[in-house]
Amino acid sequence: MGNDSSVTKFILVGLTNQPKLQLPLFFLFLVNYVVTVVGNLSLKNLIILNSHLHSPMYFFIFNLSFIDLCHSLFLTSKMLMSFTSEKNIISFAGCMTQLFFFCFFVHSECYVLTAMAYDRYVAICKPLLYTVTMSPKVCFLLMFGSYVMGFAGAIAHTGDMVRLSFCDSNIINHYMRDIFPLLRFSCSSTYANELVDSITVSTVVILSSFIIYISYALILSNILHISSAGGFSKAFSTCGSHITVVLFYGSGWFTHLKSSAASVDQGKFFSIFYTNIVPMLNPLIYSLRNKDVKVALKKTLKRFAN
Repeated sequence: MGNDSSVTKFILVGLTNQPKLQLPLFFLFLVNYVVTVVGNLSLKNLIILNSHLHSPMYFFIFNLSFIDLCHSLFLTSKMLMSFTSEKNIISFAGCMTQLFFFCFFVHSECYVLTAMAYDRYVAICKPLLYTVTMSPKVCFLLMFGSYVMGFAGAIAHTGDMVRLSFCDSNIINHYMRDIFPLLRFSCSSTYANELVDSITVSTVVILSSFIIYISYALILSNILHISSAGGFSKAFSTCGSHITVVLFYGSGWFTHLKSSAASVDQGKFFSIFYTNIVPMLNPLIYSLRNKDVKVALKKTLKRFAN
């Protein structure tokens, strides 16, 4: 069934409709954009250039940085343009395209974090089986599965949205093409959409959260039984950064689940959290708390200096 909407374009109000806040917010999010792009690009390059980082853990971190980089280039750049435009107009096709990529990046990142949690579980709880269990083939399949599941989730969300009719207002009080702001302006029934969205998001959150928290619970249990102080410190340091990111990302997902019933301003705040804050924090957490990355950075800087 095709879309018979009379609306051919949308006007996004943006983060705020107060002119005096536009410039300060532009510079604030410009800093966020630069830090996110430079941080993720640098982390990706460090992993490529340093052979001692060619391990399953850094393979997943590489893909996490790739997703965050694409997310920022594709979505945050559009957000910055909205601060400098009088009217932020986007076509219906453009809106659906951005919605698809937004859902794809968010879903894929959640599955990558799940794969990373499993990787750390095997590395710490089953170290003798690590090389066999996390073989290149297994890592590739986990990563491929993450992107396939992200694609499937994005298709489910976008496909349902395309079927709706938008025939009333085309002004969206938001800065991005998120699901719930669009549903509010549909003049056809959104029951099926809300049901599919709730099932899809809940499945991702519950399934991923279960695997992630079980993995880290077993890891922490194992860490507490490590007699060596050096081994304890290394294991806890390795997992500390992963747990920090999971807590940030998990809270973003759960707030997203609540945003369907939240006010518009709350919805914007929740969206900023996992579209701007988390992608910026990921490379900072993995680089500042990780000795291997610090060593790689020193080696790379020495190489370029010589």
